[in-house]
Amino acid sequence: MICSEDARTDWTRDELRDLFELPFTELLFRAAETHRAHHAPGEVQLCTLLSIKTGGCPEDCGYCSQSASANSGLKAEKLMDVDAVLAAAAEAKAAGSQRFCMGAAWREPKDRDMAAVCDMVAGVKAMGLETCMTLGMLTGDQARALKTAGLDYYNHNIDTSPEHYGNIITTRTFQERLDTLAEVRDAGMAVCCGGIVGMGESREDRVGFLHSLATLPRHPESVPVNALVPVKGTVLGDMLAGDRLIDDSEYVRTVAVARITMPMSMVRLSAGRESMSEATQALCFMAGANSIFTGDKLLTTANAGDSKDAALLAKLGMRPMTAAEPMRALERVE
Repeated sequence: MICSEDARTDWTRDELRDLFELPFTELLFRAAETHRAHHAPGEVQLCTLLSIKTGGCPEDCGYCSQSASANSGLKAEKLMDVDAVLAAAAEAKAAGSQRFCMGAAWREPKDRDMAAVCDMVAGVKAMGLETCMTLGMLTGDQARALKTAGLDYYNHNIDTSPEHYGNIITTRTFQERLDTLAEVRDAGMAVCCGGIVGMGESREDRVGFLHSLATLPRHPESVPVNALVPVKGTVLGDMLAGDRLIDDSEYVRTVAVARITMPMSMVRLSAGRESMSEATQALCFMAGANSIFTGDKLLTTANAGDSKDAALLAKLGMRPMTAAEPMRALERVE
């Protein structure tokens, strides 16, 4: 098994474009070969996501119901109590999750909130769960504090291609996202970074999105591939409501290209999965996806649910990944 730092980071856009244009069955075959070379093909990592601070975000991300500029009817809430977060983590572990992800609707965390956030990390870590947070942009000091508290992964998505980015967000630059990823790396944490498809982008934008990830100095250890869930009151939700956001086969192609170009990463089916057929999800697993968000809710949108996911995995003859498997990625970061 090769380490993530040994994987290719010199992919060209032409190479990714050629992969996208392969016959569908050939692309899936190549992705499945890559997946089997580095991962157990019948295993899926189960992750749970909790919103620890909902709504009122000053960013203007066009897809997000938590933006203060959206008219989604979502009420802004304060940061959750540490004990409430730990109780939710305990429930997630009992339901079979290996990773507990915590998200706050902030542009960046304020220093006054860091003590409580670090207590959440330490408490979840003590349960034997992998820890992940997404809090917006980080300073170097904040990243190091999270690492000291025991944070395993930090999520900070690039969302889309550099070219399409300005059509989605204007309050934070693409480079600022890369800067936060660098702070996370420098602090010694693993990176969780992906984006959203179905936001009115072209295939060329999907090429650019994956190219940006596959040519980072080190590939993200986790790559979430979200399908847009259009929420009424958001810019994209109102603009794209009723439209066919992305064809199922194109979503599977995106997963397959992510697997081929980032062979050691955990590729996660994230938002939008609740509206996918079982057949589409099965094709994604064949294409190299090996991580899902389980539970009834993501940050603010519906999710498939634990029982439905368990039934799907049983039908496909797949099993939840043990906690030891994904921790190997963290050992490579240290």
